[in-house]
Amino acid sequence: MGKLFLADSKGTDAKIGNVQEKFARVAVSYAPGTCPVLVQQSLLFTAMNQTCGKCVPCRDGLPQLHQLLGKVLNGTASEDTLSAIRELAATIRDTADCAIGYETANEILKGLDTFRADYESHIRDGVCSEEIGQKIPCIAMCPAHVDVPGYIALAAEGDCAGAINLIRKDNPLPTACAMICEHPCENRCRRRLLDDAINIRGMKKYAVDQIAADQVPVPKAGVPTGKKIAVIGGGPAGLTCAYFLALMGHKVVIFERQKKLGGMLRYGIPNYRFPKERLDEDIRAILSAGDISVEYETHIDSAEKIAAIRSEYDAMFVAIGAQVGKKLRLDNIGAGNVESAVAMLDRIGNDNRPDYSGKNVVVIGGGNVAMDAARSAVRCNAGSVSVVYRRRQDDMTALASEVEAAVMEGIELITLMAPKAVTVDEAGNCRGLTVKPQMIGPYDSAGRPAPMDANKPEEEIPCDVILIAAGQDIVSKPFEDFGMPADRGVFKAGPDTAIPGMPGVFVGGDCQTSPATAIRAIAAGKVAAHNIDEYLGYHHKLSCEASAPAAKENNRTLTGRANITERPAAIRKHDFCHVENALTYEEAIQEAGRCLRCDHFGCGVLKGGRDETC
Repeated sequence: MGKLFLADSKGTDAKIGNVQEKFARVAVSYAPGTCPVLVQQSLLFTAMNQTCGKCVPCRDGLPQLHQLLGKVLNGTASEDTLSAIRELAATIRDTADCAIGYETANEILKGLDTFRADYESHIRDGVCSEEIGQKIPCIAMCPAHVDVPGYIALAAEGDCAGAINLIRKDNPLPTACAMICEHPCENRCRRRLLDDAINIRGMKKYAVDQIAADQVPVPKAGVPTGKKIAVIGGGPAGLTCAYFLALMGHKVVIFERQKKLGGMLRYGIPNYRFPKERLDEDIRAILSAGDISVEYETHIDSAEKIAAIRSEYDAMFVAIGAQVGKKLRLDNIGAGNVESAVAMLDRIGNDNRPDYSGKNVVVIGGGNVAMDAARSAVRCNAGSVSVVYRRRQDDMTALASEVEAAVMEGIELITLMAPKAVTVDEAGNCRGLTVKPQMIGPYDSAGRPAPMDANKPEEEIPCDVILIAAGQDIVSKPFEDFGMPADRGVFKAGPDTAIPGMPGVFVGGDCQTSPATAIRAIAAGKVAAHNIDEYLGYHHKLSCEASAPAAKENNRTLTGRANITERPAAIRKHDFCHVENALTYEEAIQEAGRCLRCDHFGCGVLKGGRDETC
């Protein structure tokens, strides 16, 4: 298709640039697994906007062809429509004066044959074929498959309680995800084809800011089944599993080692990102879902305790998360004032904030935990805070917004420096961090450019405190002693989240996948709940007591994205109060209006309507 646009002899550099930008957006928005009919229509739309308008086949024929493909995608086409598409495309191909008309029509003709099954599925069922994994990209990209267009539309109509209940159909922690979700759903938003992705997390935050989650009644629990399930771990995976099991009518007991529920949501994410009173809103709603009880400060630290629990309950879900920080192999790593960033954040979550007044703090790592530790150190009155990372800033795994926020709060990024040793003073406390300068090299097996030692001397970074944020480990030994197989602490489960050879034992969350995001843990808990229900001999369907409103032809005018703003860095860095501001009513309505409702228009349409149960 590249030659297609070069054939326009009157095209300008600006025009070519627009074409390249358009195709870049198409490439981003349509990943493998996307509906080929929709991709063809998008490329057709691009082509018809590049015609010179001199010949009738291009000027009039391509728009007509685009409309016919729209009927296929919207579920209103018939076999006669396919015949009309083929006839019109053949006419354009044979009579167009330039390559724009010829090549575009020829691609459509080839697509009619190559993607015949996909065209027929749209005509017969009004939906993509089963092989297509991204019928509605935002829903497909969300690990929990939350109905994104539906709850955005409900929020826009002022029904924020309905929006929360529609989110709960798949995710019982709407407030948590409104605050800290990494929003992978936005990565494939088709609004990118016009301007920018919908602020999906922002719209979720708008909904929970209008009405607290615990003020929205959860669906009524089903008839009691008499079955008891033990959930070990009260983090996002455990809470989600408990919620859905309770709604199904099962009795659930959560075993939690901390004083409160929430896992890393409470003890790993600082208040300035996620106020704990907002987390409690989600937790209170979950605990109201049915027969759920909690045993706090219960350490499941031996195979005997695990065996006793398993014998007492009909099934057991293990969601212990990744509770401890990884250690680095550095000289003098055991020196005083050298601590895991996870442990430091855990202390803050337990209202035991360290006092770094006047101290120079160095954080080792480049992920979100490193940014959380560094920004928390600033709020603990550190004299200076630096983040040491052995790769480039572009290679940091932390969200770009978190890195930017850290820099705005005065945190120094020291990149391409590999930690080598901790230097100590006479008392055995850390005095500095010895680092080796790096240079970036070839890409590694993970697809990232790998650092290597540069031909430069080692340096020492003076510091009083070192926080290590080099990943998290799973305390799996008691469970391995019980008989649950694990590879480097990560439990080996089957596709149904069950442990092979151990009937009734299921796992999910970080302890199954290795440390990941909260929304992935939530998705794991949801899947495990349904698998446990099937194991117990049931097949419950749950109503969310909310449905998406009828779709409207929303705003196609190029409109800027309404981003969530934050309190000024010079003010917020002195406290642990929430840094984000709320979206205004006007911003939320405008943002909701940008949603293209791919669940009704385009390849997401389904003639039979959506399933409102889970």
